Amino acid sequence: MFKQADYLNSPLYKIRHSAAHVMAQAVLEMFPTGKIAIGPPIEDGFYYDFDLPRALTPEDLKAIENRMRNIIKKRHTFARRELSAAEAKALFADQPYKIELIEGLEAGGLDDNGNPLPAGEHPVISTFKHDTFEDLCKGPHVENLGKINPRALKLLSIAGAYWRGDEHRQQLQRIYGTAWEKPEELKIYLRRLEEAKKRDHRKLGKELGLFSTDADNLGGGLVLWHPKGGLIRHLTEEFCKNEHLANGYDMVYSPHIGKSTLWETSGHLGFYKENMYSPIDIDGQEYYLKPMNCPFHILMYKSERRSYRDFPFRFAEWGTVYRYERSGVLHGLLRVRGFTQDDAHHFCRQDQMPEEIDFVLNFCLHILRSFGFETFKAYLSTQPPEKSVGDEQQWRAAEAALEAALQRADIPYEIDEGGGAFYGPKIDLKINDAIGREWQLSTIQFDFNLPERFDLNYIGQDGREHRPYMVHRALLGSMERFFGVLVEHFAGAFPVWLSPVQAIFIPIADRHIAYAEKMAAQLRAAGLRVEVDAGSDRMGNKIRKAQKQKIPYMLIVGDKEVEDGAVSVRLRNGQDLGPQPVAELQALILDTVAKKGTV
Repeated sequence: MFKQADYLNSPLYKIRHSAAHVMAQAVLEMFPTGKIAIGPPIEDGFYYDFDLPRALTPEDLKAIENRMRNIIKKRHTFARRELSAAEAKALFADQPYKIELIEGLEAGGLDDNGNPLPAGEHPVISTFKHDTFEDLCKGPHVENLGKINPRALKLLSIAGAYWRGDEHRQQLQRIYGTAWEKPEELKIYLRRLEEAKKRDHRKLGKELGLFSTDADNLGGGLVLWHPKGGLIRHLTEEFCKNEHLANGYDMVYSPHIGKSTLWETSGHLGFYKENMYSPIDIDGQEYYLKPMNCPFHILMYKSERRSYRDFPFRFAEWGTVYRYERSGVLHGLLRVRGFTQDDAHHFCRQDQMPEEIDFVLNFCLHILRSFGFETFKAYLSTQPPEKSVGDEQQWRAAEAALEAALQRADIPYEIDEGGGAFYGPKIDLKINDAIGREWQLSTIQFDFNLPERFDLNYIGQDGREHRPYMVHRALLGSMERFFGVLVEHFAGAFPVWLSPVQAIFIPIADRHIAYAEKMAAQLRAAGLRVEVDAGSDRMGNKIRKAQKQKIPYMLIVGDKEVEDGAVSVRLRNGQDLGPQPVAELQALILDTVAKKGTV
């Protein structure tokens, strides 16, 4: 993954930005009355949003792609010019979305895509023109179209997108594409996309019977955990909770709703209300579904008088929260409206803070490694240039503690200068999955704001009141999102300790069922999750069905196995281990479970 600043100045960014303009030209050639919105480069490609007279089809993508290649062959140069607002409005008089963007530039504070500008940066109205197409844009672009390799370019998909992300406004058609410097890079990327499709947690969740959603009857962004998915979630939570207890955390629970006064004190009603659900009237008092657990943990802290001798406090909760997400951004388990966070809040003295940050970072790494993740990268976000709470000494000390902890943990990290929230610096810990995709899971976030808002204090050794340091920590992030990542990382073939069914007996004939049931009972007594397929299918079909369900061990029994007190073992990856005594197999599986291994 590129650093954002590096990507913005890279040849690849310029290629993709230029390809977006070429795509817009091709679309307008096909639909002369069409309206264009925005078309930025993104991490692996680009997109452009269109308002067109009819819905696009996959055949249209092929036609647009062919037009793009013909345009690229002309090798036109990109020419930049700056305009006044009046000149720009005249140029785009028949493009209402561009007019709205120009008005945002004219008013100040927004860029050519309608996004907020960095503090202190002033808008400039500029366009780039190639061939007959001119677009509102600040660049950068390639020097000429010959820099775009037509064999390293592909349009990928069509999606709906609301103008300015507002579901109450016009729905546009978004075309996604990708462009690379070399055709070989495009081929590698397309193979990765195909692999990602096979691993899609929504597809595997249905095939493996893990979870479901039902927008019509239940509501969008709400998840039903089926028995197998529920079991994996239970095992995940049980392991994590036991590790928390073994490492000095106190497990707490809090309500799903709180009075409006709580959310006023916390600031959520002032800064976060649009992401909260409508209030509930109870006895004339407004209550809100909680979007976060923090205020409840703070009230727990405030419930007693605290002494410097008591620190640190580590409150942990698997707390279900509710946040309003627009329907257009909901995505399986990765973007939902109701989810359970493995939340923790650390309260410590200033002198304990460096050690506490070391502890929480290493604890996060330990848990993530236990689930099979080994490649990490961290992003340290520092004090923003605009207004922030807390004094300079607090910020510098917190930033230094976070960076020192990252150095001692020996994981790669980048510093996002000025990227912190107004209330404190943070570490975002990201993992790479089995096919190299980066996912953000853990966050370690200082908060100088809420201790002030709630007037948190403790009695110091000097007998006076002092303000504690407060750190928010989400480890897995949310159970829903983490589960989605876990499914895609393992492609549904979970480590043996998490597999809903760890072994399945496959009797060759009906006369072998009694032996299979007896051996299955023996393995269950040892704590393993075992089934017997006593159906009428042929053995080959039973094996294929078990492999499709990604069951780690398939234990085949026939006359020979019954006679020898053994089973023939096949693994879900197709490996044949041959006959093994049941006692030895049991020991093997239990050892793999204990080591959190896979097969």
